[in-house]
Amino acid sequence: MKKSIEYKQYARCKFCRFCAFFLTNYLDRSYHNDWRGYAEIKQRELMYRLMISQLFYDGHQQLAVTLSNLVKAHPACPPSDRLFTVVKYGLDVEEGNHHPRNWYRSEFTTDVQTISPEAALYETCYVTAHKGPCRAAAFHPSGKLIATGSEDASIKILDVERMLSKSATPAEIIAMETPQQAMENHPVIRTLYDHADEVTTLDFHPQHQILASAGKDFSIRFFEYSKPSEATEVRCISFHPSGDYILVGTQHPTLRLYDVNTFQCFVARDPSHQHKGPITCAKWSPNANMYVTSSKDGDIKVWDGVGNVVINTFTKAHDGNEVCSVMFSRNGKYVLSSGKDSLVKLWELSTNRCLIMYTGAGATGKQEHRTQAVFNHTEDYSIFIPDEKTTSLCCWDSRNAERQRLLALGHNGAVRYIAHSPTGPAFITCSEDFRARFWSSSLSYLTLDRVVSDGIYYK
Repeated sequence: MKKSIEYKQYARCKFCRFCAFFLTNYLDRSYHNDWRGYAEIKQRELMYRLMISQLFYDGHQQLAVTLSNLVKAHPACPPSDRLFTVVKYGLDVEEGNHHPRNWYRSEFTTDVQTISPEAALYETCYVTAHKGPCRAAAFHPSGKLIATGSEDASIKILDVERMLSKSATPAEIIAMETPQQAMENHPVIRTLYDHADEVTTLDFHPQHQILASAGKDFSIRFFEYSKPSEATEVRCISFHPSGDYILVGTQHPTLRLYDVNTFQCFVARDPSHQHKGPITCAKWSPNANMYVTSSKDGDIKVWDGVGNVVINTFTKAHDGNEVCSVMFSRNGKYVLSSGKDSLVKLWELSTNRCLIMYTGAGATGKQEHRTQAVFNHTEDYSIFIPDEKTTSLCCWDSRNAERQRLLALGHNGAVRYIAHSPTGPAFITCSEDFRARFWSSSLSYLTLDRVVSDGIYYK
């Protein structure tokens, strides 16, 4: 009976069909208006992101940072010329010009998700000690081994999985291990004493179980290989990705390239291509078509990997200060450098210019020792040790130079070297306090209330 009354009341309305039609269309238009408004908001957000990326790409870093802070752009916007390309395409369309379907392809996108932890989230999970200041380190390309070198002429090779396991194992269980078990589980798998003086640089062979080392005893040592000799102190070495060649930088300005199998030495034919001061760093690009060197003369040189000739020089890259380190990005299109001016710079090779400058480190005084700038394993962050006094690690977002939180490294002396794992969130620091500290952000592996030091637990 109630349904019948409701139906009759509905039937009495002369405009019932009109009301239903109006209500349906009104709701439909409201939905489409809301959707259109949402789409416009997203498009406007994309426009601002493109503006920020274009400003970074054109070298207007301060303007880009200011705009990014105003619109609260997240995630960070990397340098990109996509806005310029879009505008150019739009103007061409207005003028009646035509483009192929794939008119634009960009490696850099403004929608980048940061997938790795920032440096401030890393924690010490193992410490190994030398008998002298620790000044050199290297990760194996697999990320499973680390080598550290010291002023006491010793080299230690450490197993990453054992370090993580040692850190995660309760002290009570470790105390119950037999001497044989303790030896089998110890992270230091080998200690080498072949050098006669300080070990200054280390590098792993990319394919074979071979470690190359060099030091102030004027020698380069290939363990299980013969030992070629240099006439001056060796400062840096870098394996060719194939493992057949190795770059050698010394106190002498001339860069050497050795054939690992024959130990034949090659140098550039044109002496004017060489540096004018001691070489501080040499690194191959991932595809081996280039390598980059830095020197105390303040210059960065990019070399052709086949012809062994200089193809580009960044003169006075750090305002004439000594350039401490250089390294390629994974795509081989950028070079990250650090100098004794406490600045880190990202260089774009296609345009031969400094694309981004990372500032804010080294506020406590002038640097006395060389230090390094490195990418983390995903290249989301660039990491740098700012100065000797604070022993803190400085970290920036590599795309927009936004400075992250500082990480206190806990060393009692100047930090002389840092090496980051190529495969995971882990790095190692070497210090004048005779210690090498291994850091990782994998919380499942860490016990936060202790640090392991060669089997000794620090509460």
